[in-house]
Amino acid sequence: METLHAIILAIVQGITEFLPVSSSAHLIIVPKLFGWPDQGLAFDVAVHVGTLLAVVVFLRREINAIIPAWMLGFKNFQWDAWGKLGWWVILATIPVGLAGLFGKSWIESHFREPWVIAAATLFFGLLLGYTDRNAGENQRSLTMMTLSHALIFIGLAQAFALIPGTSRSGVTMTAALMLGYQRTAAAKFSFLLAVPTIALGGLLAGKDLLDNSVSVEWAPILIGIAVSAVFALLCMQWFMRLIETFGMKPFVYYRILLAIVIVLVFYL
Repeated sequence: METLHAIILAIVQGITEFLPVSSSAHLIIVPKLFGWPDQGLAFDVAVHVGTLLAVVVFLRREINAIIPAWMLGFKNFQWDAWGKLGWWVILATIPVGLAGLFGKSWIESHFREPWVIAAATLFFGLLLGYTDRNAGENQRSLTMMTLSHALIFIGLAQAFALIPGTSRSGVTMTAALMLGYQRTAAAKFSFLLAVPTIALGGLLAGKDLLDNSVSVEWAPILIGIAVSAVFALLCMQWFMRLIETFGMKPFVYYRILLAIVIVLVFYL
């Protein structure tokens, strides 16, 4: 894998992982658009490790509040709001974990076509825009998250992110906004969900690498981890400031434009 390709794809992953625009769609489209060979499973694992490091750094205050509160709750089996939030993150990961475990291969063989990516990009972008219209009135904070909201609504919504073009962050933020959470709370819970989701995805991909004895080029791997981590961290900081001022509108417009570009490039 060429160094320039690794840098560009790592930047793409870092920027798009936490924005509601679908990182998987971009990682599929960019190589096809430029005629590059597939970057391979090892590189995909590397850039996801980079974004995982970034989100842990970005949410270090929330994580430092959640983990001790969650562990302390086992003392008398009573959890405060932060401890419960730890449970909600774990439980909300179950649907996408099950969907990935039993349906990942089938989804990858049937849903990686450009028309699927374009359709998912457009549909879930319009849904995000519709939901965001009244989000300014939302009052629920991050610590007001409930079990039913986390597991039944946001957790199930996250399972749709296995379809390229959907956007894991986009669909979870959409679900949270529908439930009345503030934009920043919806974004932070989506970011928190990324920690176990990316970690589990990385472990499964790593297992595939070991099972298939895939040779690894370490230079692109290290570049992917470092570059994706830096750009993901910068992107999350920028994103939180942007949605407080403009909401989700810029990303809705971008998704509509991206869907049109995909159709024009691949079918016209």
